[in-house]
Amino acid sequence: MKYLMFVCTDSEPDADTSNWPDIEEWVAENDAAGRRLQGSALGPTSSATTVRVRDGELLVSDGPFAETKEVIAGFDLLECADLDEAIEVARAHPMARAGRIEIRPLADLEQ
Repeated sequence: MKYLMFVCTDSEPDADTSNWPDIEEWVAENDAAGRRLQGSALGPTSSATTVRVRDGELLVSDGPFAETKEVIAGFDLLECADLDEAIEVARAHPMARAGRIEIRPLADLEQ
């Protein structure tokens, strides 16, 4: 099953910085195991553009769609047997301690 893992910042990171995993090791391990299909850091929120259409009118604004202290900093597309495996993969990501990870299954549009 495919899961999209949103890698997010958080205003309250884990205070215990001992034994934080290394991001390069996390990527290499999950790439080698075939669990990480794709991933990337995102550019700064200052480079974001929000696009909406309302009543047929195109509305384009600079910045993210919401004003918040926490932002999506990157993503990883995972292939895992189930949610439990995806949680274990996310748990080992450095941003699970420095920020937060949101996991969502990709929708099965063929149903």
